[in-house]
Amino acid sequence: MTFIKRYLIPRLIQYFLVIFFGITAVFFIPRFSPSDPVQRTITQLRSQGSYLDPASMNEFINDLTELYGLQGSMLEQYGAFWMRLFRADFGVSFFQFPTPVSNLIRTALPWTAGLLLTTTLLSWFIGNIIGGLAGYFSRKPWSRALDAVAMVIRPLPYYIFAFALLLLLAYVVRWFPVAGGTDIGRQAAFNWAFIKDVLRHAFLPALSLTILGGAANFQIMKLIVQNVNAEAFVNYAKLGGVEESRIVSKYVIRNAMLPQITNLALSLGQVFSGALITEIVFSYPGLGTLLYNAIITGDYNLIMGITLLSIVAITTAILIIDLLYPLFDPRVRYL
Repeated sequence: MTFIKRYLIPRLIQYFLVIFFGITAVFFIPRFSPSDPVQRTITQLRSQGSYLDPASMNEFINDLTELYGLQGSMLEQYGAFWMRLFRADFGVSFFQFPTPVSNLIRTALPWTAGLLLTTTLLSWFIGNIIGGLAGYFSRKPWSRALDAVAMVIRPLPYYIFAFALLLLLAYVVRWFPVAGGTDIGRQAAFNWAFIKDVLRHAFLPALSLTILGGAANFQIMKLIVQNVNAEAFVNYAKLGGVEESRIVSKYVIRNAMLPQITNLALSLGQVFSGALITEIVFSYPGLGTLLYNAIITGDYNLIMGITLLSIVAITTAILIIDLLYPLFDPRVRYL
């Protein structure tokens, strides 16, 4: 009971408050932009040669306003928005009218989740393991060489590094496709040909994310391990004749991993927001490309749907790690 009152309930309250204020901000911010989706839709229809009867224009505008959830005052729209949200209804997309936003997100989500979740976990594990060993054996030549490589790679802007890989491996040697998630015209199917095609198209964006993410985790972990390695309890273990392999795994790396677990939770939560540049560079069919199109077309509903997904993912990841953290760190107590 004490655990529920002092630990669980405060964190759940914080969790729901963050989601509430985040969703509220997502609702109001697009509406303060100068773009009017109703007028944009009318302009787009006219540019495509569609005839709009002036006598029925007001009725048409009212229908679009109601369809886009823009009817009534801002407060009325806000209340209607929450009602739709509880039904998992984000409305229809403006720039892919009349496709529902939920359908667009459902189609793009597996591409982004599969690519970025995999690369985030890979870069975290590889960077921490190699960084931990390099930090403990910091005077070894291989450790200094890896540190020099990481110092060159990590400061590079992602789009420059990604373009360099794209030019080298897609244009020069032509080992991998230039863009897309699969070959044009290939139908999705659960067979080896389709899986191989998806992996081939995802290799370059995955490689770019893994290398840069791994370099960042490598440097952070190496610095943490060097600090832990200088602690008194580690020196005492060395003087006591404890095996070096046990010191590395049980005393040094295990303690150094604690802040990196929190970093992993934040990285997993930011997967969806980090997809934008990656998917634009490689023309990858995920949430990043979808969000970019929504921003340039002023698609309120689609922006809110994707951003809401990101908010829930970040706060949920932080909540889960917060509740599980005492399992990793015995110094943390619920009570």
